[in-house]
Amino acid sequence: MVVKELKNLFSFLTVFPVAMDKDLLTDCARNMWAFPLIGAFLGLLAGLFGWVALYFLPDIVVGSLVLALLLWMTGLHHMDGLLDFGDGVMAHGTFERKIEVMHDRFTGAGAIGLVLITYLVTALAFGVLGRNVFFGNFAVPLIVPALIVVELCAKLSMVVAGWAGKSVHEGMNSPFLEAMHGRGGNWRLIAALAISLAVALPLLRWAGIFTVLAAAITGLVMVAVAHKHFNGVTGDVFGATNELTRMVCVVVLLAAVAWA
Repeated sequence: MVVKELKNLFSFLTVFPVAMDKDLLTDCARNMWAFPLIGAFLGLLAGLFGWVALYFLPDIVVGSLVLALLLWMTGLHHMDGLLDFGDGVMAHGTFERKIEVMHDRFTGAGAIGLVLITYLVTALAFGVLGRNVFFGNFAVPLIVPALIVVELCAKLSMVVAGWAGKSVHEGMNSPFLEAMHGRGGNWRLIAALAISLAVALPLLRWAGIFTVLAAAITGLVMVAVAHKHFNGVTGDVFGATNELTRMVCVVVLLAAVAWA
């Protein structure tokens, strides 16, 4: 992956001041296998911030601030998708009517309810990641490896959704869905899964594997829901998948750690 493509990935997935280059969408779609790496980097930054904040603030406040930092670093783009997805799923009528509701300028109860539940659960779960885990004789708060893996998984689920879903209409989502189909798409999915497991297993051992598996399943479930309600996947579905997978994966991770 060359510098131009890496710049485009950061420009597309974050708010970092990285100038986008030509072929933005094409480069990002062709290198969708690297989405988990960007997620791991964002999770590392958020985890380090949370580690420091735990020394000064109550756990519940730290969880909320860490989530706020992740949302800011991704420019709230996925939050917009989550809002639209909530409204679209709650709407009645045909595929076309549901998509029309997703794209209108109004925010309904479905959007508000889904966002509140998703971010409340996520923030509360982040707030209980303060316990230590050991790497040899070195103790590190769980919040650091957990956020690396959870945010990596949020991005992995979008790769899975691109591989499993079909496009509703021509738009920003189209290059990603096209790139993730066929032989090239299979290899991109395998690479994304391999990267995710290679990061999650050393950091969290079996809990990491369960979390990656939860991300893949969530991506497939989101595709099934999108196909049922919208007859395919839109850009908003990708955004909602990222946010909902983050919530699911941190809950699964906490359960796996407690069980282990």
